[in-house]
Amino acid sequence: MRTLLPAGWKEPIGYANGIEVPAGRILFIAGQVGWNAEQVFESPELVPQFEQALKNILAVLAEAGGSANHICRVTAFCIDRPAYLASRRELGAIWRRLIGRHYPAMSMIFVADLLDHPAKIELEATAVLPLAAN
Repeated sequence: MRTLLPAGWKEPIGYANGIEVPAGRILFIAGQVGWNAEQVFESPELVPQFEQALKNILAVLAEAGGSANHICRVTAFCIDRPAYLASRRELGAIWRRLIGRHYPAMSMIFVADLLDHPAKIELEATAVLPLAAN
């Protein structure tokens, strides 16, 4: 996996502009919200929901035999822009605790609502895992 940064571009903070990956097994992880394995929200707040949604991404990834460094892309859908902006430091700390300093290509999209209430954020991911040994 190679992070792409065109010549002369400023280094992005907390994401990559592009990721180049050699052939492998592509894993598409559906949007994960901040509920637990029983589909129960333990908090109505953005920060704990982000942490749980990220843990859910990692659980699906682990089920496929992958780890955080296989994530190439994350798209986040959030319904509360002011809460997100106010929580960026906390969210970054959670990211580093769970994922480390691996920053895939990312997009943040603010939306009017999410399907599962009281979800504040939904994360979806794409990962490329090594080809399975035969």
